[in-house]
Amino acid sequence: MTSTAAGAAGPTKLDEPSGPDRPASAREDGEYDLRYAWRALSVVCMASTLMSLNGSTLNIALPTVVRHFNASSSAASWIIISFSLASTCVTLACGRLADVVARRTMYLVGLIVCTVASLLLGFSPNVQTLIGLQVVQAVAEAALLANSAVIVSHVFPPAMLGRALGIYMAGFSVASLLGPTIGGALATTLGWRWVFWFNVPLGVVCVVWGIVTLRPMPAGRKYAGFDLRGNILLVLGLGGFIVALSSVSTAGWGSPLVRIGIVLAAVFLPLFFWTQARTANPLLDVRVFKDKMFTLALSAGLVSSIATSAVVVLIALYLQAAKGYTPFAAGLHLLPLAGTKVVTSLSVGVLTSRMTNRASAVIGSATLSLGLLTLMTAVRLGGPAVLITVGLMVMGAGSGIFQPSNAAAMLEGVSSDRLGRVNAIRLTLQGCAGVIGTSLALALLTAPLSSQLQHAVFNGRAHELGAAAIDQLSSGFALALTVMTVASWAAVTMSNISRRAQRDEMRAHSAWSAAASRQHI
Repeated sequence: MTSTAAGAAGPTKLDEPSGPDRPASAREDGEYDLRYAWRALSVVCMASTLMSLNGSTLNIALPTVVRHFNASSSAASWIIISFSLASTCVTLACGRLADVVARRTMYLVGLIVCTVASLLLGFSPNVQTLIGLQVVQAVAEAALLANSAVIVSHVFPPAMLGRALGIYMAGFSVASLLGPTIGGALATTLGWRWVFWFNVPLGVVCVVWGIVTLRPMPAGRKYAGFDLRGNILLVLGLGGFIVALSSVSTAGWGSPLVRIGIVLAAVFLPLFFWTQARTANPLLDVRVFKDKMFTLALSAGLVSSIATSAVVVLIALYLQAAKGYTPFAAGLHLLPLAGTKVVTSLSVGVLTSRMTNRASAVIGSATLSLGLLTLMTAVRLGGPAVLITVGLMVMGAGSGIFQPSNAAAMLEGVSSDRLGRVNAIRLTLQGCAGVIGTSLALALLTAPLSSQLQHAVFNGRAHELGAAAIDQLSSGFALALTVMTVASWAAVTMSNISRRAQRDEMRAHSAWSAAASRQHI
């Protein structure tokens, strides 16, 4: 892979065969069909909205769900973590399949399964069934995620890809804007089941529009085998790590479950990476890490995901457990985060037209970190509403700039037949980082708390236990946010290293071109 210059994100040139294998993005004259590109983007944006609503509505309604099932604090953690863990474990497999099967079919099947799972989740008779159905829905959404950025990258010309990815990610932002408020209102009035059921009509519309709009997209490669061994090793290793991390705060380091999880991670994760370098058709193509520009941008994205993945969950729990807010009121207070993210995601194309994607990512990462620092300060001061609102707004603005800019920086220069796998690597590793970040934040929050207070955090009733309990709880939230803030500033540093590396590479390339030109003359 080779990096492009300022602002141009995506493949530098797509191979465009003729006949039945001609890509859906090309006209007969080889130009991009922009009218179709915008229609395809509308499908992807609707799907991203559906996916984000599934998560954001549940985050705000978690205490209501916990109270209904009388779930333990460990089960409450797994309601949040199970979805991310399952999605992360299968995203690589979906990305591998996205390069060898018809992407349109895979995308539509994912939409259908995701919609049906939302319907069934509302009928869950117990917390175990709810977690199991979330795993099914996570697998379906992994198929969507593995194809979404690929479809966008395939149908838009490189110069427009940053803008298109910004609009695509704005779909997530819109859902994040509406999700907490809708979820809180539904949980407060109609009950927790409607947190899942209200997604079903949107899912049906999205499926129908996808069937009507999306053109067939031929596989980029022929099927050359599936790395079942690699997938099993990844599930065992990553699953063990997350089980250990999520259980240590409630069960302690001496728990058999924690010890088994540590052993699984220590054995199977190194074995997974070892086999991937020695497999003909690996699940994770480790050769992509030889590209310095990709690896630097990816590293910045991973650290940022660790730092920010648990923010919505933590603030939603803080407002309900420590401040006594209803789910609806807590959802309203989260609006500034998504609102500013929507605005900046839609306008990021203006920024990337004036500077490189990596330079834009530095600005976004620094802004995001300032917002997280403000949130941490607000919690340490006792949670003044104005300061929390300011922190959420600043963080949302930074996230809206950083995420599309950094994604475009990672995907620039990737050939069309490798987009699926490379994008899946990006999504999987960022998913891993998100699961780790959420698990770590919840562990930091609950570790210093008594078992009674841990349960009161997740059912939203800690404020009923008195001032001493609230002070102890606020300390736990402050500790988690402090660690997240430090990690976020580390991501700023890594983004800046990525920007400087691209600048040096461009200077070296210009010098080489000038020397070659003089020799030619």
